[in-house]
Amino acid sequence: MTTNTENQTNSLDIVKWGIVIVLLAAAIIGNQMFGEASVVVRALGVIVAFVIAGLIALQTVKGKIALAFAQEAHIEVRKVVWPTRQEALNTTFIVLVATAIVALILWGFDAVLLRLVNLITGV
Repeated sequence: MTTNTENQTNSLDIVKWGIVIVLLAAAIIGNQMFGEASVVVRALGVIVAFVIAGLIALQTVKGKIALAFAQEAHIEVRKVVWPTRQEALNTTFIVLVATAIVALILWGFDAVLLRLVNLITGV
């Protein structure tokens, strides 16, 4: 009994994803075909089609899983302790200085190796 219900859900999901793809394709193609129409009207049409496609996609098993994941990610982002402005500036300065030092070291190695190769090849 559960296998039959599961197969019906999967086949309905396939139909729903097909509708989503058709809606998205229609939005893109319609935007191209009605190029002479107002930009505002075309943008609203695309937005409406994308919202409807998104709502249909959320009714599938994968859509529900994606929504649950997004909600959990939002909860985790709220738990993050963000650095203060001063901490961010200090860290940025440290990264810039470290990058400059490494760049100078690599430039020095490159110059030494270039002279060594010129000495060996006689160029």
